[in-house]
Amino acid sequence: MVMALMAYLPLLAQKGPVRATGAMRNTMFNGQLAGLIDLDSLALPGTFGIGPLEYLRGEVLVLDGEVCTSAVNNSGSMLVTRDQAMKAPFFVHQAVKQWKEVQLPDSVMDLAGLDRFLTARYAGLNEPFAFRLSGPFERVEVHIVDVPLGTVINGPDDAHRDNKHFQRSGVEAEALGFFSTAHKAVFTHHDTNIHVHAITVDRDWMGHVEALSFIAKRMSLQVALP
Repeated sequence: MVMALMAYLPLLAQKGPVRATGAMRNTMFNGQLAGLIDLDSLALPGTFGIGPLEYLRGEVLVLDGEVCTSAVNNSGSMLVTRDQAMKAPFFVHQAVKQWKEVQLPDSVMDLAGLDRFLTARYAGLNEPFAFRLSGPFERVEVHIVDVPLGTVINGPDDAHRDNKHFQRSGVEAEALGFFSTAHKAVFTHHDTNIHVHAITVDRDWMGHVEALSFIAKRMSLQVALP
């Protein structure tokens, strides 16, 4: 019994629990825009997370402790910086020491297909987890929230009215997502089990994913499961 427990402990140590700060519903419906978590607290090796910037002024992606933020400048262009001196009104993150590689079937070619695949394979675990999808994407479409300061948020329409949309084709990138069947309106939207942000390998383009297209056999999918 002791030996079996000792063998299992390293598996448990490969990842921490998924931690949610705040909730999407509180920001989108109740106007909770002020930051509830300091991004510098997440700048630790092995930390992965996503969310919006305080007051819905941009997007955040944390990859292995590297905090990347994207916002829209006065000319309407995307600006990606490594800035951890920021806050987020809601956020989801996980500490991961080791990822598990999962083979994607050829039938998975887009964001909706990825959602269906993860749901079919992992919904029975009743456990949220982070995942990474990296490789050459045929197309990536993202938005950046860009709510004017002082805007009163009474619902998703208010929160997303000023979104700025960007797309890239034939780009090498990494998508970081979180899967859960039990966290709708907390860190996933009401109609999906995944919430995903993507960033290019040169870290100059990043946002909240609206659509992805790719060839499964050319992609690497990793999940934060023992």
